[in-house]
Amino acid sequence: MHESPASPESQRLDKWLWAARWFKTRALAAAQCDRGRVQVNGHPAKPAKEVRIGDVLRIELERERREIEVRQVGLQRQSAPLAQGMYLETEDSRLARERQAELRRLSPEPQASRQGRPSKLDRRELQRMLDRTLD
Repeated sequence: MHESPASPESQRLDKWLWAARWFKTRALAAAQCDRGRVQVNGHPAKPAKEVRIGDVLRIELERERREIEVRQVGLQRQSAPLAQGMYLETEDSRLARERQAELRRLSPEPQASRQGRPSKLDRRELQRMLDRTLD
């Protein structure tokens, strides 16, 4: 039996994520879906899940979570400015992302400034700190 193609009101999740430029390839989008890092309307979604206009997606990227609402479907991959019109980030998500960026700016990770192995002085300072915590 021949299956009918998806209607223009819906699109495969992995294809939509790729077209909206959330991931560089469809394979990466599918892998993130399989790992449970993409949710549709609050439920983990497989790559073949059909998304529709109005669906809310939660996407976990490296350091942040984004919550977006689908605005357009059925489009091929386009330029970045046009792809941004395919979705709208929720206000809560935008505020949380800005808050996290501000926290990262104010308190950078200590290891971010380090390069290579610790020096002899660094090792001695670490040992002193460990000795104090164990006492």
